[in-house]
Amino acid sequence: MRGNIWIYILVGFIVSYLIRVLPLTLIRKPIKNQFIRSFLYYVPYVTLSVMTFPAIVEATSSPIAGVAALVVGVALAFFGAGLFPVSIACCVVAFVADFAMKLF
Repeated sequence: MRGNIWIYILVGFIVSYLIRVLPLTLIRKPIKNQFIRSFLYYVPYVTLSVMTFPAIVEATSSPIAGVAALVVGVALAFFGAGLFPVSIACCVVAFVADFAMKLF
């Protein structure tokens, strides 16, 4: 059992190393394909969204409170509110919705 941990670490190292090194060694010319450029442009945003969305929904004792905070945050951001007002509003909505869920 103890020897397997080193195999797992080695496989994880090789996979993460190849993911970072192969694009640098195989792609030497600038990427001109518009589809691939737009795909690569949006990868960080999608990755952040995929990691953040489950945490938003599951942060409270009721997923409904998390979804309510998410909807309010998206609406405020859409209408141009800054990061700090959006985060404060989301916290307040999540707290109030979670409190209301516990009352009913």
